[in-house]
Amino acid sequence: MPLSLDLVRRLATASPAEAWAAIFAEAWRTCSPLLSPRNSAAEVTRRDNETGILDLFLATVGWDLWAAYEAGAVHTSQALIEWWATQSSGRAVLILDGLSLREAPWIVHGAAARGLEVHGVRVTGAELPAETTPFAKALGFAQRSALDNNGAGSAHQLAGARTESGDLPWPECAKLVGAEPRWVFWHHWPDSRVHDLSSPGQGIGPLAADVVARLNDDAFWAFIQRLATGRRLLITSDHGYAASGLFSDAPDEQGKHLRDVFQSGRSAPANGDASPWMPPVELTLASPHGRRRYALGRRKWKSHGGYPTLTHGGLSVLEVASPFIEISRKE
Repeated sequence: MPLSLDLVRRLATASPAEAWAAIFAEAWRTCSPLLSPRNSAAEVTRRDNETGILDLFLATVGWDLWAAYEAGAVHTSQALIEWWATQSSGRAVLILDGLSLREAPWIVHGAAARGLEVHGVRVTGAELPAETTPFAKALGFAQRSALDNNGAGSAHQLAGARTESGDLPWPECAKLVGAEPRWVFWHHWPDSRVHDLSSPGQGIGPLAADVVARLNDDAFWAFIQRLATGRRLLITSDHGYAASGLFSDAPDEQGKHLRDVFQSGRSAPANGDASPWMPPVELTLASPHGRRRYALGRRKWKSHGGYPTLTHGGLSVLEVASPFIEISRKE
């Protein structure tokens, strides 16, 4: 489906903040409807492809918006810090590592179906690069593992939080949550499965099946209920991911350049000569986490062992977009 003329006009004339808000809103419009377990893989793939029109715009005529991303997009880290500071009573944050807009409908619609109150849903942006450690550092943690066993200390932005991190089954996670009024739990799923299913022959279909099983599991919702008992709960992520197995192959010369710069990744140190093509196939951007080169849009290329079918760290909408979902138990 092409972008509407109204949206194209808004993106062409709006401020960077307005443009990024419109891009995220359009991505959520595409990804937010209720999913069915019976056809989730096909439907998630369809939504992913439909969202690609935003990436096409951003890679061909709107790439300057990526240069304005740092100042224009609402970042998940800052939104989370502000949310935490404005809560007057018990609060909890569940960071599902790598959770993208594709998976968010299971949480939003599932919460309502299980008697939880959904107070708000919006889309916020990852750090650049869209990786785990930059997000952790933006919150004042040295890295994700610093949250293990309440090891984060007090020199971070989520004051008073009891912290935990791991990839345990949902029932074991629920057992770790005590009565403390402030909690931050960083779970490694679905990013752990994104990496497991990134090899050729895997990809978005098997991941969608795993999501159906994990987010419709009663144990997951018991964990959510536990976190939300006596607390307002925020569910979000550090970054999304690219279903790069669906991407188009870059032409030979561009593909060679991208392989030389990025190998099998999506970002690289900012050194070497910039690519000569226009529109560009990569951009060099500065962020609080340094100056780096990023693969732009939905391109893949030949690399040793095959380019990953699922990855993150580059410049596409579903790599940087994170759901920001606020829920509570009904009184």
